[in-house]
Amino acid sequence: MRIIAGTARSLPLKTVEGLDTRPTTDRIKETLFNIIQDEIPGSYFLDLFAGSGQIGLEAVSRGARYAVFVDSGKKPAACIEENIRFTKFTKETKVYPTEALSALRAMEGKYQFDIIFMDPPYKKGIEQEVLRYLAASSLLKEDTLMIVEAALDTDFSYLSEYGLKLVRLKTYKTNEHAFIRRE
Repeated sequence: MRIIAGTARSLPLKTVEGLDTRPTTDRIKETLFNIIQDEIPGSYFLDLFAGSGQIGLEAVSRGARYAVFVDSGKKPAACIEENIRFTKFTKETKVYPTEALSALRAMEGKYQFDIIFMDPPYKKGIEQEVLRYLAASSLLKEDTLMIVEAALDTDFSYLSEYGLKLVRLKTYKTNEHAFIRRE
């Protein structure tokens, strides 16, 4: 696993050992960043369920102004910190080593994000809880882009109940990216 493009291009990243995380493959990561490349420069980026932090670090490498990482596991949080130090992005990043909703509550009034990426455990409905919270929070700007990495059969039919809409769905062999904005 490595940074694909930008100022930290080709730097290898550590991954979290074990089966609790699913690192996004370089091919899927490259496709994702090709889709959002125009929104990255100068953005505030939130990486929820961050694992190794590779998505947020890729965003900073490509010009995001600031990235915040959230992961509740001790090993992932330590891995993110190590990758931040290795890429020398300590001034452009912050890590919240806690559960996602707790971190979001702690960030109220401190941040507004341009892009929010989340890769929660599949098929547990966690993305719905997080999207419900975000829709009513001050963390969103008017045009914030939320991206959910999810299992292929994940249902997003509830989005309009929260004032959100699916603007794009990119399907891969094993998973999908749902691109969501406010209605």
